[in-house]
Formats: sequence, C-alpha cells, structure tokens
Amino acid sequence: MIGIYFSGTGNTKYCLEKFVALYDATAETVSLEESAVIGKIMLHKDIIFAYPIYYSNLPKIVRDFINDNQTIWEKKNIFIISTMGLFSGDGAGLSARLFKKYKAHIWGGLHLKMPDCICDVKALKHSPSQNQQIVFNAGKDIQLAVNKLKQGVPIKDGLGFFYHIAGFLGQRFWFISKTLHYYENVHIDKTACIGCGTCVSTCPMQNLSLIQEKAVAGKKCTLCYRCANQCKRKAITILGKHVISQWSISNWEDFNAK
Repeated sequence: MIGIYFSGTGNTKYCLEKFVALYDATAETVSLEESAVIGKIMLHKDIIFAYPIYYSNLPKIVRDFINDNQTIWEKKNIFIISTMGLFSGDGAGLSARLFKKYKAHIWGGLHLKMPDCICDVKALKHSPSQNQQIVFNAGKDIQLAVNKLKQGVPIKDGLGFFYHIAGFLGQRFWFISKTLHYYENVHIDKTACIGCGTCVSTCPMQNLSLIQEKAVAGKKCTLCYRCANQCKRKAITILGKHVISQWSISNWEDFNAK
C-alpha cells in the first residue's frame, strides 16, 4: 500500500500520515508533487489518495494529476480522504468519479474536518483551542475509519448519488462565481511585498515569480493558499481582500509541542 497526497497548508498531509501509520506502519506516503510519484504508484495495487476540498471543488492540481496519468489507475484499489473546513458533500466523490472512469476500484471514502486555511475569508475562523479540538476530532475519525477498513467495511463518505447532489446544491452551485476564475485573482500588495521569494518557492503550480524584487502572479493558481498563509507580510490574497488569520499545521504542531 502507498499513500499519495496533495496538501496546501499541511492539513491533508497530517491526516494521511495518521491514517497510513495506523493502517500499515510500513507504508510510504508521497506527495503528488514529487517527481518519483508515478513510478511508486505503479508498484502498488492499494492506494490511499488524499487531498483538500475548496468550496466543494477539487483542486486543479489534483484533477490534472488524475487526468494526466489516467493509464496508471486501472485495477487499483483506491481509498479517498478529503479534508475540508466544514462541508463538501461529495468531496471524495469528485475524484472517485474520475478514478472509476479510468477503471479503478473505489475502496471507500473519508471526509475530515480540519482548521480552515482560506485565510482571507472571515467564515470558519477559530481560536487556537478550537482548532486543537478540530484536529483531535479528526484523529478520532481517522482511527474509526482505519478500524472499519481493517474489518472489511470501509466508510464511504462522499460516494454515491445523494452525496453528489449535496455537493452541487450545498456549495458548488452557490459559490461557482467565487471560484470559477480564482486562478486569475491572486492579488499581491506591492507595498507590503518585500520580495523574499517564499511564495515563489512554495507554490506547487509555479504560478509566482519575482520581477524587480516583487512577487508577481500568473494565471494557474490551484487555490491551495500555501502562499497566502506563508507570506510573513500578509501581502497575498485570493478570494478576499485582506488576510484575516494564517494557518499551517506545522506551526500548530510547534505551538502544541511547547
């Protein structure tokens, strides 16, 4: 078995590593951003595939990865983990429908609520103690899902017709205008940007560059919010106009270790 993930601010990576460690401590977890990921997938029949959901939509980088490598999914057993700020409806189903198209077998699906990473929108913001409880609850859900998978009765969050309708009517229909052209809407406050290059080095889409010591955005954002959450000057926004609070699971872990 192998765990494959995409993670913007670390939430999904954290959840996948917890899941895999409980299910098979010898299994490897690999980011889909790594160059060797395709070769590693081809060596395994069983895959735990994890990614975040934004407004009930699949990140562009995840959708492209599945579609661009369609020949490797045939006869794979895939268990899908979707992380989200609150609700997605068919978060796991979004990729499941693509995997089925490419002749994969969908093992099951798990939806996990994690601290919100969309740092320039007021909704779903929580105190440190509330975020701690959210992460703790996700850990319990992971343990339950692993136990059920070992028993041969995997959880099937987000899979099926009614989940599909819930995802469309619950979020995608209402927020399509907000997310339809988000890839064009990365805004950088030039007065705040100091040209440190953090956003450039962390962007999984290579969508940012430095020109005359200022960050400049292209038009292929995947909405992972990695850049906006890591910018120390809070100079980057995507859906909102101001950074409200930044989030990174690694910062949370460092805080709780003190």
